Amino acid sequence: MRNQETTPFGVAVELTERGKEQDRRRKAWRIAAEREAAMAYLSMGEAHRRITEYLNRFSDSVASQDGASLKSLLSLSSNSPNLLALADSLNVFQDANRLIRQSDRYSQFGDILVNFFRALQCYRLGNLIDAYHAFEKSANAFTQEFRSWDSAWALEALYVVAYEIRIIAERADRELASNGKSPEKLKGAGSFLMKVFGVLAGKGPKRVGALYVTCQLFKIYFKLGTVHLCRSVIRSIETARIFDFEEFPKRDRVTYMYYTGRLEVFNENFPAADQKLSYALMHCNPQREANIRMILKYLIPVKLSMGILPTRVLLEKYNLFEYGNVVQSLTRGDPRLLRQALQEHEDRFLRSGVYLVLEKLELQVYQRLVKKIYFIQRQKDPNKAHQIKLEVIVKALQWLEVDMDVDEVECIMAILINKGLVKGYFAHKSKVAVVSKQDPFPRLNGKPVGS
Repeated sequence: MRNQETTPFGVAVELTERGKEQDRRRKAWRIAAEREAAMAYLSMGEAHRRITEYLNRFSDSVASQDGASLKSLLSLSSNSPNLLALADSLNVFQDANRLIRQSDRYSQFGDILVNFFRALQCYRLGNLIDAYHAFEKSANAFTQEFRSWDSAWALEALYVVAYEIRIIAERADRELASNGKSPEKLKGAGSFLMKVFGVLAGKGPKRVGALYVTCQLFKIYFKLGTVHLCRSVIRSIETARIFDFEEFPKRDRVTYMYYTGRLEVFNENFPAADQKLSYALMHCNPQREANIRMILKYLIPVKLSMGILPTRVLLEKYNLFEYGNVVQSLTRGDPRLLRQALQEHEDRFLRSGVYLVLEKLELQVYQRLVKKIYFIQRQKDPNKAHQIKLEVIVKALQWLEVDMDVDEVECIMAILINKGLVKGYFAHKSKVAVVSKQDPFPRLNGKPVGS
């Protein structure tokens, strides 16, 4: 008999795994029940008609170069009624592969269609791992066909293939992880999309599709934590003479600038991050508030590091309240408030990758505190305002409930002077900071501290 006191975590894990298994079974039963209910009223003839109708639409879309129609036929994860009905029909009429192979009209697209049908059936049954394998084969076959087409009429359909393989890979990896296996499909999707990028990144009208595929790759690399892989794709986009960035669709330009801006934040290249994220914000659809919020989550820390504070109205409009106390700490010169804000939203800031950026705002907070002391002294005695006793700063910090001694304050003042946040020098013996009478607290003017 297990000692209950020594195994509470084991019991909790056991119960959690049991709960997950029950959820998986309930989901499988529900899908099976829905499928059986749908098929109960579906005759063999009707199933054959639906499959033939899909095949005809696919063939007609290619023949007429109708990219919009072809796009809708490949949107596996869209759960469109037509594709769900097709999946049920494939389970009733189980000879669709022969139907494809025996027709000259369909057989030329056999590798696309046979594997797509297999992926659709697996997806409908909730078998996401097999759905991914089949869809990857279909996607490879589609890419080979796309390569042989002279014009770019099927770009929208290729976009759907690129999107779907990423989405299905993410879901397949979740299924693998829940079964205790190593998630690997998203990495495979990234390798496939690099091949697609190679097809697009050349001369001709198809090149405008390269940026969309690049953005899908960014999403994969950020998800996997392999952002260093973005560099080779970025070089292709930004250095190749065949690309004119403004030729790309606005949607793709915004997404590209958002992700490359995030990369610059991680590299602490704030001027470049500011330029890229500001571009994304300026060109983002104003109706897409969720997208604007995502951009601002990174642009606000960048602007703060450059001494530019957002308005409260902006924070409220886009539900960015986590930055409220950060901004207040800068306004008041209150290091305690900054630490509280960082502690309160630590998980969120760490997930976003901006925690260290915000933590470095502490120097600006101290600068603003010293600046406030300077202005108070100037009101009392303008002639001695530039002489700030370190004891006064210590008392101000104590009033803010920050415990520091004179030596620690002297160290902070030395850093502020060294970083150019304060103009002045120390009278070490008298423990006085003597600040310049001309512009003692230089503005950052849109430049990061110490740049």
